[in-house]
Amino acid sequence: MITIFNRKELLITLDMKRQANIRDILAANGIDYTVKVTNRQNAAVIGSSRTRVGSFGMNPNLVYEYKIYVHKKDYDNALRIIR
Repeated sequence: MITIFNRKELLITLDMKRQANIRDILAANGIDYTVKVTNRQNAAVIGSSRTRVGSFGMNPNLVYEYKIYVHKKDYDNALRIIR
């Protein structure tokens, strides 16, 4: 089980296809992972630039940020297989 205490960040990407490919590689090699997805257009933060200008000029392909985490003991092996 991966928790915030035993995980290590493997990758941050804005590319949905890349994160899906990395997840497939990790799963095929038996490496557990978790993914945190952040919507970068979220206007919930008061005072953010999003609340002032909306989504004008933002590339819709770069709206979500994907952070992939693996267990600390699997980090070196995961890094090796995704390169």
